[in-house]
Parts: sequence; C-alpha cells; structure tokens
Amino acid sequence: MALPEGAPAERRGTTRNGGSPVTDPIALLRTDRAAARNRDDPNANLCVLATVRAGEPRARTLVLRDVEDRLALFFNASSPKAHEIDESESVAVLVYLPSMEVQYRLTCALQAIPSSVVHDAWTLRPPIPKRLDWLYRDLPQGTEIASRERLVELLNEGPTPEAAPPSALGYYLAPRAVERLHLGQPDGIHDRRRYERPHDGWKETILIP
Repeated sequence: MALPEGAPAERRGTTRNGGSPVTDPIALLRTDRAAARNRDDPNANLCVLATVRAGEPRARTLVLRDVEDRLALFFNASSPKAHEIDESESVAVLVYLPSMEVQYRLTCALQAIPSSVVHDAWTLRPPIPKRLDWLYRDLPQGTEIASRERLVELLNEGPTPEAAPPSALGYYLAPRAVERLHLGQPDGIHDRRRYERPHDGWKETILIP
C-alpha cells in the first residue's frame, strides 16, 4: 500500500549480525547502475515492476529514476498499476544488468512523491510522452483504439502541454528487502546475498545461489 504523501523517508543504516559494517545494497545498486551506463547497458535505467490484481501477477518494464537521492517511479493514474499499488502492502522490483552480470530483487513499500516534485520532473519529459499523459484524460491507458495511425494522429495534434496533468504520479521506493545475485564469479559459483532492514540498519545474509 502506498504510504501517504509527505511520510518520512526510511533512515539508512549499515549493521551486520556482529555489529561490523555491511554494504548498503541501495548504494551498491546505484554504483552498479552507474557502471552499467558507462558500458552502454540498455537495461541500466530500467526495472520490472511486479504487482498482483485479482490474484493474478502482473509485470511491466518501467524507467527506474533517481530523485532526491532516492529510487523512484513515475506513471499516470489511469494506469491499472496505480490501482494495484493502492491495494497492495508492497511491490516487487527486478533490476537486471547484463553488462555487469548482476540481478537485484527488491521488495518495496511505496511513498507518494509530492506533486510539486512530480510536476518539476514531468517538465523534462519529451514532447510525445507529455501529450500522451494528457491524452489519458479521454483515453485511459490500455483503451482500445481503431488503429496505430489514429493514435499517431491524436498525439501529433496541437501544441505540447507545458504543465503536468493532475493524473501524473510518482512514488519513491522504500526497500524492505534486497537480494543481489552476482553471476560473474571467477570460480563459477554465483554470489547471492540478501539484505533486510528490520529497524534502522541493514542485515546481510549470504545465500546458496
């Protein structure tokens, strides 16, 4: 379930069972994504968001953004995933970076991003996505349309909007658990670690891959 807008962000921490420092998996994810971008990895800015609707799993690829030093997702309220998020306690997010041979699986709560931040980010979008966001007022995402040519015609009509529609949404990811699987090991044995944050700090566990 999405947390209310303005709720406090989760604090970061780094603790191991015995009290020694442990890697912050979100910081590690950022480092791996930056390295993947340097390698022109096509997945570096993407993730797969998984939700459940009426007992059936649903997954889709989205852009995973960095906003105010936090991971974030942006989409339109007309999307079915907006309703699925409202009905869920948490969501699953998958990041796979083939150039790094690394996979992340995150279990996250969601915190609404203030509308002012959403609207500022929206102004940086290309013209066609901006027009599409406004088209959703009359034709919600997933609506059937007569032809692709008609869709192109609708999106090319009129000027590009300058402000975001009220239906533009954004959510910060608040990870509760993270699994990192590193496939590229010299000895051929995958490195799999799970990070959980029951309180203020991360707890690290090494898992059999």
